Amino acid sequence: MIILERTQVMNLENAMRGARNPLNSWDRSDSFRDAQGQFVLGPRDLDLAKRLCQAGSDHRKFIRQIIISVDITAPIYWWKEYDTYKVGTVANSTSTMHRIHSKPFEISDFSTDHMTPASRVLMESMVSGLEKLRQEYMETKDKKLWYSMIQLLPESYHQMRTCTMSYENGIAIYRARKDHKLEEWHSFCDWVSGLPYFQDFFPETGKL
Repeated sequence: MIILERTQVMNLENAMRGARNPLNSWDRSDSFRDAQGQFVLGPRDLDLAKRLCQAGSDHRKFIRQIIISVDITAPIYWWKEYDTYKVGTVANSTSTMHRIHSKPFEISDFSTDHMTPASRVLMESMVSGLEKLRQEYMETKDKKLWYSMIQLLPESYHQMRTCTMSYENGIAIYRARKDHKLEEWHSFCDWVSGLPYFQDFFPETGKL
């Protein structure tokens, strides 16, 4: 399970102006803001952007200046793979260490969507056991009980992070993960391909 919400794409206008810097072709820019104040690429700017993206990473530097912000809720096992992408990405997460005892453990706190029925029963038993430990810890503040919760916590436990990255990060992740066995990566790649102009810049992302 993965949830991507509160997505914002920023700095497209400045990035597009920068794309015209090498040839001083700013007078050819035809982008504009619509009635809602959203920046819209005009036909000439969009054509330039597409050509630069298809020419390779040396030519598409402008997409490194298009910034994405998103809140992602995903299981720990997915975050372990996402953490491969350190260069150009930033994330602030909810704290497991500080907040693990702050609310009751519930089955909805964990990804169980691909479990067999027998596995689901085991998970429900684990969640019940974690909740008993949490309640005992809240009564006694025994650090061994807190450690027990940390060390028993399954990798399917959900964590939310606010992440920032660029369109360059987005296409790199897409190409590396689009055929991954984890369904969460397919959902992530669908989200990337749905960002403004992403399929225009990289037509391959519309073919999943």
